[in-house]
Amino acid sequence: MNSEPLERRGHAVLDLPSRDFKAMKIAQLLGLPPNGPRRRLLEIGCGSGGISRWFGDAGPMRWDVDAVDVEDVRLVRDGYRFQTVSGTTLPFEDACFDVVLTNHVIEHVGDEAAQRAHLREVRRVLRDDGVAYLAVPNRWMPVEPHFKLPFLSWLPMPLSHAYVRLAGKGTHYDCRPLTCGRLEPMLTDSGFAWRQRTADALRLTFELERPDAPLYRHVLQHVPDAMYAVARRAFPTLIYTLAPLTR
Repeated sequence: MNSEPLERRGHAVLDLPSRDFKAMKIAQLLGLPPNGPRRRLLEIGCGSGGISRWFGDAGPMRWDVDAVDVEDVRLVRDGYRFQTVSGTTLPFEDACFDVVLTNHVIEHVGDEAAQRAHLREVRRVLRDDGVAYLAVPNRWMPVEPHFKLPFLSWLPMPLSHAYVRLAGKGTHYDCRPLTCGRLEPMLTDSGFAWRQRTADALRLTFELERPDAPLYRHVLQHVPDAMYAVARRAFPTLIYTLAPLTR
């Protein structure tokens, strides 16, 4: 998924147990009950295949699932259909999915024009009564998550490329994390009503994976929504649920 000449590498998460927790969190954020109607779901950038498998036949949903990625690094292949893609265009007809997931994908597709094209494609294949999930690293996170380098994403691209080379992490920086100020107008322009759900996702992460963690039980569980709203631009990961504006 690339509109630039720079080679873009895969950065898939291959930890399968974490994918089950991620899928559970996504389902809850989107309000998708396991006893609801059978739906059709698309995961863009499926990586290990764990999330697609969970929605397909490993979890409680048992949905009709398609997945795409720029390379095939899957660890699980059952329970869903898979295709490789080479650009932002999706190989599906209009309005054919009830749910679309784009989880840490948009930072990999290229420049702003490619990112906007990615969002338009999500909107194109999503039904008017559908929902979508989008997560992207915040550009202002202290440590860039793909290359593990402090302040890498803060720099202009030429300096980011040089930093990656000097650190021995590769030949160039192939990600473009976003900020709330850059992403949210793009979401609106692409035909979405959106809600930032980063605080909800943080709470769910602890409830599903570490419910007895002291930090959660004594601090985060009691932080009011108003404080999360004030800090929403500073979260290291930006998480949104999307709905077509025509709903």
